Amino acid sequence: MNAKLLFRAVTFLLTLVTFAQTDLPQDYLSSDFHKERRELLRKSMPANSVAVFFANPTRNRANDVDYIYHQDPNFMYLTGYKEPNSVLLIFSEDQVDGGSFFNELVYVQKRNPMAEMWYGRRLGVERVGSELGFANAFNGEDFKNIPVDFSTFDKVLFKDFQNDVRDNKRDKSDLYDLIEQFKTKVSYESLPTKIPAGEEIVEMKTNIDVKGLRTLMASLREIKTKEELVLLKKACEISAVGQIEIMKAMHSGMSETEIQGVHEFVYKKYNVEYEGYPSIVGAGNNGCMLHYIDNTKMSAGKEMVLMDLGAEYHGYTADVTRTIPANGKFNKEQKVIYDLVYKAQEAGIKETVVGSDFRKIDKAGRDIINEGLFKLGIIDSIKQKHLYFPHGTSHHIGLDVHDLSNRGPLKENMIITVEPGIYIPEGSPCDEKWWGIAVRIEDCILVTKDGPVNFSGMAPRTSDDIEEMMKEESILNAFKLPKLD
Repeated sequence: MNAKLLFRAVTFLLTLVTFAQTDLPQDYLSSDFHKERRELLRKSMPANSVAVFFANPTRNRANDVDYIYHQDPNFMYLTGYKEPNSVLLIFSEDQVDGGSFFNELVYVQKRNPMAEMWYGRRLGVERVGSELGFANAFNGEDFKNIPVDFSTFDKVLFKDFQNDVRDNKRDKSDLYDLIEQFKTKVSYESLPTKIPAGEEIVEMKTNIDVKGLRTLMASLREIKTKEELVLLKKACEISAVGQIEIMKAMHSGMSETEIQGVHEFVYKKYNVEYEGYPSIVGAGNNGCMLHYIDNTKMSAGKEMVLMDLGAEYHGYTADVTRTIPANGKFNKEQKVIYDLVYKAQEAGIKETVVGSDFRKIDKAGRDIINEGLFKLGIIDSIKQKHLYFPHGTSHHIGLDVHDLSNRGPLKENMIITVEPGIYIPEGSPCDEKWWGIAVRIEDCILVTKDGPVNFSGMAPRTSDDIEEMMKEESILNAFKLPKLD
């Protein structure tokens, strides 16, 4: 290719990627939100410290296909930046470089017309400044010359590395290289990792702190702002609509995969970007596996179907579970167990108030379940240890489905799940009539000064309301697929 043609090709590529995408959603969190979060973190940091955050790595799915990229939640929370190969530094006090003051630095992917033609637009330094509000944004390749001496800080806070980042040999400023450069700058490799048995333990002085940052970030993220609650409420309501639509569309011949597809179809109709976690759809005994994600059973039959799914809207994920009879009607045993779990959930929700804690919520529901299982003859004593309710009752939700928290007393504007369950696998030491029954009911509960608010409550929860909803017609039942060979 001669110089003239090369110039035209490069010009064409630049034209393709120069202009920002238009007609985007208008309800993303603002740059002011992320800036405020950084300021609050800075105020909570120890004196003379720096906090360092790395973007998530790109994960390989197979061969030359990667998984859809998902940003590290802390990085997203503090920047709004959705691309890989980047690093953020926040300083507790102003720093000086050649007469210029700064208290934060961000290093991002460099603009690359050829790469952007294949893999999509990059913000680049200029738009990270103008759109995300960073006064000090640089290309990743400049990180090796960062004007910071990490040895001068009392604490260098960061999340420890897990050795799960691939090295792109063609890119000298990818995440792998950013991490390796950082390790060199903070003498990371000189830290003791294992002390041989019998040797004297010698305390080594270091300013590296790989634990404290989690506590600081949890203190911020566990209490949601007004802007965050708007997104979380939408994620929860969309997830509830998915539960409603499958109640209408469900029939005995439906497969677990098809059930999953109905939920996720509803999510996409509301322009949801992702699921917050792998969708769990377990019919009958499959529901007894708490994180069952195969979803391969071809017919739900007359069994109950446990459906634990959550829409992730603009980074914030819901977590909603309903358990329904595939044929539209609970049998006697199914209804008894379902109503017991519902009663336990109601007790747990009532405890979801300012000043309460996970222990109180769990005990409220667990006491009811244990008493009920004893009366049914499924356990021998209300104090008997058993695996019919093997998990905790609550966790925070937010940018992670199990969101960061310090697990202290509940405060206003925290949002948590309340999700008791009973699981009786085939072969359990009880009457066979209970075998294969699995029930979980899970909702997203906002803690307010006036009491709990159920963000996902529009999806029916009582056994009677579920049966009534399942009598309604679904538009999806008119959708007929041609038979394939």
